[in-house]
Amino acid sequence: MIALGGSTVDRSKWKRKSIVTLALTVLTSSQAILIVWSKRAGKYEYSVTTANFLVEALKCALSLAALTRIWRNEGVTEDNRLSTSWDEVSVYPIPAALYLIKNLLQYYIFAYVDAPGYQILKNFNIISTGVLYRIILKKKLSEIQWAAFILLCAGCTTAQLNSNSDRVLQTPFEGWLMAIFMALLSGFAGVYTEAIIKKRPSRNINVQNFWLYVFGMVFNAMAILVQDFDAVMNKGFFHGYSLITVLMILNHALSGLAVSMVMKYADNIVKVYSTSVAMLLTALTAVVSVFLFGFHLSLAFFLGSTVVSISVYLHSIGKLQR
Repeated sequence: MIALGGSTVDRSKWKRKSIVTLALTVLTSSQAILIVWSKRAGKYEYSVTTANFLVEALKCALSLAALTRIWRNEGVTEDNRLSTSWDEVSVYPIPAALYLIKNLLQYYIFAYVDAPGYQILKNFNIISTGVLYRIILKKKLSEIQWAAFILLCAGCTTAQLNSNSDRVLQTPFEGWLMAIFMALLSGFAGVYTEAIIKKRPSRNINVQNFWLYVFGMVFNAMAILVQDFDAVMNKGFFHGYSLITVLMILNHALSGLAVSMVMKYADNIVKVYSTSVAMLLTALTAVVSVFLFGFHLSLAFFLGSTVVSISVYLHSIGKLQR
């Protein structure tokens, strides 16, 4: 009976992790499509800073709602109470500021790349995260992982080859520069946030998320004041919003919460499952983009995305062999 009970608990945990990971996969695959789809006549009619602010506000509200339910069912404890010290919350402004810049660049990069191209270049996050893990957290990388990084670079370059113009690569230099910079920001913010979250394992994840998103709201409010204050005052906070914009905001909010759950609870097996399923993201994005945006699926893109998928799989295998 004890063994049976333990097996039931294990199955329950695995089911919860699988649901979170699968949800993250679906949400991530649709992000680029929703951002491009939210444009009208090739530009954003809404303010991207207000959209980012609403993403942070929604994540903060959902974290608070989850905490309220926990308080009602389990009571307030040392690990789930919001009251804390400045020493604990003072670490959150750094990742919040990094995510602010990265999330804003996520909109502007589509001036240089299409949705499938973005999905390919986004895999640079794996390289930046792996290298920063090695530097910051002193975690060794296996030889397979280093080989996967080289394959990943080759795959991203191959997928961007352009045979229909004088330009060798489809994405211009500015697009590559933004993609690499976003990868560095995302990698550093992710590693830093994971270190914060796992520093106190017993601390409720919703409390940690709440304080991270509070600082995210503050920084995004500052971005609105600096970048879009006149437009918001003259046209209104929700000017240019559509159903697709609302779906995009909801997608980003749920993605952020799912990422934090994976950071807090996922083990190597779940991460391997996530990256294996993520190999389908580029293909899914490309197929949808063909019908929605008239994307041309070239041989170079097919070969490059295949190499990228192999490199992602090798990287996940390398994690298990460390």
